[in-house]
Amino acid sequence: MPDKGESDEKKKEVLDLVDEQKKPSRRERQREKAAGQKTVQDKKDEALDILDEDEQKKAAVRKTEKSGKKQLPSISKLTDDQQDPDFVVGGGSAEAPEEVDESEEGGVVEGNTISIKPPIIVSVLAEMMGLKPFEIMKDLIALEVFVAPNQAIEPEVAEKVCEQHGFVFEREKREKGGGVHKVEEVIEEPEPEEDEPAEKLELRAPIITFMGHVDHGKTSLLDYIRKSKVVDGEAGGITQHIGAYRVEHEGHPITFIDTPGHAIFTEMRARGADVTDIVVLVVAADDGIMPQTKEAISHAKAADKTIIVAVNKCDVVGADPMKVRTQLMEHDLMSTDLGGKTETVEVSAITGQGMNELAELMALQAEVLELRANPAANARAAVIEAKIQPGKGPTATVVVEAGTLKVGTPFICGPYAGKVKSLFNDRNEQVKEAGPATPVEVLGFAELPNVGDELVAMENERAAKKLSDERQLELRQERLERPKKSRMEDMMALVQGGQKVELKLILKCDVQGSVEAIRGAIGDVESDKVDVNFIHAAAGSISESDILLASSSDAVVLGFNVKVESNAVKAAKREGVQVKLYSIVYELIDQVRDAMLGMLEPELRENILGHAEVKQVFKVKRGRAAGCLISDGKVTRTAHARVVRDGTPVFDGKMSTLRRIQDDVEEVKQGIECGIRLGEFNEYEVGDVIECYELEKIEQTL
Repeated sequence: MPDKGESDEKKKEVLDLVDEQKKPSRRERQREKAAGQKTVQDKKDEALDILDEDEQKKAAVRKTEKSGKKQLPSISKLTDDQQDPDFVVGGGSAEAPEEVDESEEGGVVEGNTISIKPPIIVSVLAEMMGLKPFEIMKDLIALEVFVAPNQAIEPEVAEKVCEQHGFVFEREKREKGGGVHKVEEVIEEPEPEEDEPAEKLELRAPIITFMGHVDHGKTSLLDYIRKSKVVDGEAGGITQHIGAYRVEHEGHPITFIDTPGHAIFTEMRARGADVTDIVVLVVAADDGIMPQTKEAISHAKAADKTIIVAVNKCDVVGADPMKVRTQLMEHDLMSTDLGGKTETVEVSAITGQGMNELAELMALQAEVLELRANPAANARAAVIEAKIQPGKGPTATVVVEAGTLKVGTPFICGPYAGKVKSLFNDRNEQVKEAGPATPVEVLGFAELPNVGDELVAMENERAAKKLSDERQLELRQERLERPKKSRMEDMMALVQGGQKVELKLILKCDVQGSVEAIRGAIGDVESDKVDVNFIHAAAGSISESDILLASSSDAVVLGFNVKVESNAVKAAKREGVQVKLYSIVYELIDQVRDAMLGMLEPELRENILGHAEVKQVFKVKRGRAAGCLISDGKVTRTAHARVVRDGTPVFDGKMSTLRRIQDDVEEVKQGIECGIRLGEFNEYEVGDVIECYELEKIEQTL
């Protein structure tokens, strides 16, 4: 048995070997590893293993000496000594990879297989393939993908690039405890149930949407049914949001959706038609079929919905219900009293005429449709309006399509996850759950959802959060490409000389639906000369951050049915930012159009006044002058003039002298001789033509 001094000497030699060289950098270790050489760290680890092995042998000997018995090696030790290097313990037998390299971004290289989790950065992919970034970018250009080395590419594009260089691309993630690599768990949104068993289905309330032209009385009719005064709360007497209400009729619940009638709310009306079962088309008896009425008919037909026509305002002077019936026939809506299939009823929201008949028709159509839903199914709801409320945060008005939405339910809505904190019905009463066809206001959104998104209940918060992260990652990848596209388009515009004037706007509205509608309406203003750029558009009050953003981007802040926070008022004065507030949508659209026109410089148009032919050239004190004969029109002292020689202009400027004999004159007409001098021009030749013109400013149009 070696003595203690000999052991200490051996240990000292090992430690000296460990500390012999300075610890290399990560990049140096990678290079040595790739070259098949042992790194300094590997040598250090081997030295420590030798030391540990020596200590274990000594301990075993000491234990054997004490007991006087032979000690057999453990099973694990035997396994370690005899283990096949290609055998992996812990997850079953598997072949070990030839080479494993993991980048800081989570990528893994196994032989010729590259596994990386999006976002896939060009420079990272190049490093994993052992190439320079410009080599990858050359391949991307061939695929018509234009990105910088620090930008991301789509997985499909990365797969094509890898194939060109003999690599196999896998969209995977290296996770702790997952071995070399582990395929990422896929979280998917629950699909809606189809062909559910009849025993699980129960009768549900019908969803009825009121549609029609502006000021034809949609809200007033619904107001009469609800026995409320909703119309009084609308600015300008028009509906500018989608409202959803629950009404009891003869013991049967009915859900009503009220949609705006103005032209800019086309998308809002379309969403109403998508979630509804029955469409009540409201037509004023004195106006007849109007443009938005035609739009509503198209939406209802495209969605294949049952249509009931309510001819409103039958009590006013000039009402002509028969004219309305005739116009409906032009749109393939023939009234039942004329032999058609479309139910038509004459009503008045003021006197109550025909209201009972209208309610009976809606109930009858609902019975015919036999609307059923499974309240025990996975909850799904359509977002028809969204806004930020003080003290509540982001909220959304939804109509439950299937299942039962309960307080505490985790959900995914578009790219955002959330958990139902509270539910409020249409009368602002707190409820614990909402069944099929029930309109409720939902609290618990992490971010303001987009109108038209579908709220879907998830199994748990973890799944909802993971799915939300994936969807937001995809959105971020899309935003990464947007600057590239815009820069390319700007370069093309510069080359072609197609520069435009840009009007920058920040839009804040009370609800998300109005944001979409106003953006769409302003975007519909076609112009080859002015571009409208929405720097920011969202629901909520105008804050200080909005003002600072407008100041830095030189934008105008527009507010629709919102207030300006006190800090924002001070910031607007300090930064000199213009804030415009509106409560009527027509005024906002008109003023934006006027602003677009005001940004355009007026065009200058030439009006030719006359021509003078140079007959003789004279020397004067300060140069030369031309003796001319007015061949047509006239020549004026204040006009502009150019010298044309053989059809080519050689000078353009203001007229400095116009003389008739020895007198200065203001005007010389056709057939009269005169003397002309143009600025400092002295190179007149006999036969030149002096063209006299004036400039007229013409206001541009969009």
